[in-house]
Amino acid sequence: MNIYVSNLSFNVQDEDLRSYFEEHGEVTSAKVIIDRETGRSRGFGFVEMPDQAAAENAIRELDGASVEGRSMRVNEAKPREEKKPRSSYSGGGNNRW
Repeated sequence: MNIYVSNLSFNVQDEDLRSYFEEHGEVTSAKVIIDRETGRSRGFGFVEMPDQAAAENAIRELDGASVEGRSMRVNEAKPREEKKPRSSYSGGGNNRW
């Protein structure tokens, strides 16, 4: 199961995130999302757990848990929605060319 974790402290690293969830079962991956421009954490991440029951238990146990002074939010991740391709049309109507 893919798990979405939000409201993370900006100090939390991938290894920290993994350790929180490993107490509840096997973790195949744990990734804190980093801002491309600043190189800082964006305050959320994803954890992948192969065992559905262990993942559900981790969600129940960790949702609302305080980590580094912040209350983590933990939910089953929703599938990514496909973004509509951006049009090259400017839409201004005032272009002379």
